[in-house]
Amino acid sequence: MIPATPIPPNRSITTRAATATVIGLVPVVLACGASQTPSAASADHAQPATQSNSAPVQPNSSPARPGSSSTQPAAFQPPIRRPAPIEELIRVRCATDASDVYTIWTANIYAVVPGERQRLLFTGVGMNVARCWEAQGRWFLSSRELMYYVDPKTGEVLHRWTNPWTGATVPVIHVANSPVQSPLRGPVPAAIGHGRMTIILDIPLFYPNRLSSEERFSPYSPHPNYQAGEFFALSSPVAEVENPQLASAPDMTFTWHRHGPWLPWMKMGDRPGSLIYSAHGSKVPGYEWVPQLIRDDIDSRLGLYRKAPRCMLDTRNETSWTYFARHIDAYMAGERFPLPAPQVEERCRK
Repeated sequence: MIPATPIPPNRSITTRAATATVIGLVPVVLACGASQTPSAASADHAQPATQSNSAPVQPNSSPARPGSSSTQPAAFQPPIRRPAPIEELIRVRCATDASDVYTIWTANIYAVVPGERQRLLFTGVGMNVARCWEAQGRWFLSSRELMYYVDPKTGEVLHRWTNPWTGATVPVIHVANSPVQSPLRGPVPAAIGHGRMTIILDIPLFYPNRLSSEERFSPYSPHPNYQAGEFFALSSPVAEVENPQLASAPDMTFTWHRHGPWLPWMKMGDRPGSLIYSAHGSKVPGYEWVPQLIRDDIDSRLGLYRKAPRCMLDTRNETSWTYFARHIDAYMAGERFPLPAPQVEERCRK
């Protein structure tokens, strides 16, 4: 759930609200923390709510009238829209040579409750490692992703969280999705302007919520359907995207926005409201560019997330909802998440 200028490996990523930055995009995109359909595969410095992205108004200036020449400088050229073939999507999202490709992001995560001002609940920092390959004339993507929920005031990774609406203190289940995989299809919509190609992927989601069928999950996710939307824009220089000599377009940046229900671990029951994720990030040269706090966990507890799967695995995609259902007992026991995930031998789908 990609890029701004990559962050050098010896620099830390601050995750405070003022400088916050997923991807596990839905399979076809980046394979995050957002829930996707179990059968489908599923950020840098987002601006805080108190800041405006608008340019300051100059003193003694008046707004331009619609249709006046000042609203469209002579040099302005509208983006050219054209389909991007599958090979260009692969070059932007991952690489045509089946190598591991890392993306990183940061995010602001807001609560939206009817009748209340939007509230910045968390910031987030995440990574995705993906691999694309061609087999029998079709392209496939398989990936793994991690995203950590962070206290926007202290910048510390959260392991327990006090719900401001219910007063309950609950364990925080960070995003730990493995695998996120899918066949890839093209062409996909793209726009070209100012020397860059932007691939645009809007993904509305609506499917049965499996947690609602079991009574024990009713305090966590009681609604019969999962309804959300994932919205991605992946941007790379046209010269890189169209260069067949390049396996991967290295200067790829992306934005990811998600609107969806409360996360199960928040224990919101049927309380009205939703979450909005605003994230952006980038492709980075290698594992050493992944944020230190994530690498520390991978190196010590989560070795499975060091590399992307070598094939389409013989298992369903993991989401925040399926992960919660599988580990409800650990959640009830107050264990630390993500749970340990060492490297293991994995079975390929036949």
